Amino acid sequence: MKENNLIKDIQPKSETLKKIQKIFLNKYTITICLFLVWMTFFDKTSFLVINELNGEINKYEDQLTYYKAEYEKNDTFYKKLMNNKSEKEKYARENYFMKKPNEEIFILVVDSTNIPKKK
Repeated sequence: MKENNLIKDIQPKSETLKKIQKIFLNKYTITICLFLVWMTFFDKTSFLVINELNGEINKYEDQLTYYKAEYEKNDTFYKKLMNNKSEKEKYARENYFMKKPNEEIFILVVDSTNIPKKK
């Protein structure tokens, strides 16, 4: 009796294995699997390449927003500088060390060896 039960237990498992093998060894299943592997790794428009290109697009979009913000900041500064004579003079004196004919300019340089380093 015990032997018959063992055989009956083994047979359904082998039948399910046969069904699984039949499904996975089907020509359509093999073709679909090969197509998915090809599209994922080998094709020039593979999923990996598309993902990499999307990452580059996101990086360039971030750069675009940064440069737009910088442009707006510089544009407002330029408009303020061109409309106000005292702002022009202040900017020229601070950045280009320009002076009036009867003035002297003293440039103070800080010794960087005495500045404590941040840890």
